[in-house]
Amino acid sequence: MNTTSMSSEFDLIRQYFSRPAANVVLGVGDDCALLQTGAGMQLAVSTDTLVAGVHFFPDADPASLGWKSLAVNLSDLAAMGATPRWATLAITLPYVDDEWLAAYADGVYRCATDYGISLVGGDTTRGPLSMTFTVMGEVPAGQALRRDGAQAGDTVWVSGTLGDAAFALAAIQGHLNLSDADFATLGTRLHAPIPRVALGQALRRLAHSAIDISDGLLADLGHILENSHVGAELDYIRLPVSEIVHDLAAHPAFDRCVLAGGDDYELCFTAPADNEDAIAAVGEKLGLRLTAIGRISAMPGLRLMDAEGLPITLDVAGYDHFAS
Repeated sequence: MNTTSMSSEFDLIRQYFSRPAANVVLGVGDDCALLQTGAGMQLAVSTDTLVAGVHFFPDADPASLGWKSLAVNLSDLAAMGATPRWATLAITLPYVDDEWLAAYADGVYRCATDYGISLVGGDTTRGPLSMTFTVMGEVPAGQALRRDGAQAGDTVWVSGTLGDAAFALAAIQGHLNLSDADFATLGTRLHAPIPRVALGQALRRLAHSAIDISDGLLADLGHILENSHVGAELDYIRLPVSEIVHDLAAHPAFDRCVLAGGDDYELCFTAPADNEDAIAAVGEKLGLRLTAIGRISAMPGLRLMDAEGLPITLDVAGYDHFAS
């Protein structure tokens, strides 16, 4: 560890978080950034905080943490169908560790480069380790995917697979044993999530509503149902899981990890049944698994159904920071 006492927070910002930015009139270094938005576009804005000991282990690899701390925010833009443009970072550090900061900044900028987003400002302060990103993206006026758009008769879809990150965390916490290869695969889903930005953009004219799965499928789909004043029936047997997680079906934590584990950062969306072929074509084009897992109904509530169409009762719920 290489800890130093730099002359000021502004030195730290200049050294680690100042790089040329696109579509920016004025970036890092002034009281505010000045951003150039496109004609006929709306600005989508999201803020998310990661706190050591709550969202990540204090000894987490800084490069991976840099990627993840930005990627989880980009997932919110993906859920709106927005194109990422700009980000600000407010980071709180217990002390200045040059080696840690260099690796963290590298992770941030790798993610930013991959998704075409520019870091345009933020803040640094001293205290317990945490980082707060605010991300901004553009979406054509009237085309944003929202939580309040689901309609009775819609098909419920989910991208990718569920439960990988939750099982990786369970392994880290000593609740199950995985082979080195399986742990490496699932660990990538936990530490380096892939925001489904291209999928969100492709769904603008195909889906009625969308949300990213950060707190678990049941909790996040529940937000769509609440905001849209509808209900849903999900086919338990159609929930998409990876081969590794499928082989863990007998584990006591299987349902909790798959349905409520969180950290999936996949998209759950609803779309008219007539759009099934078009959505399947999107998945094929992106090389991304898209699975129809149920349907929206006018009857309130979220119901899990077995292979015979009978309701299943499971005692699982999504993550809540303030749940007792």
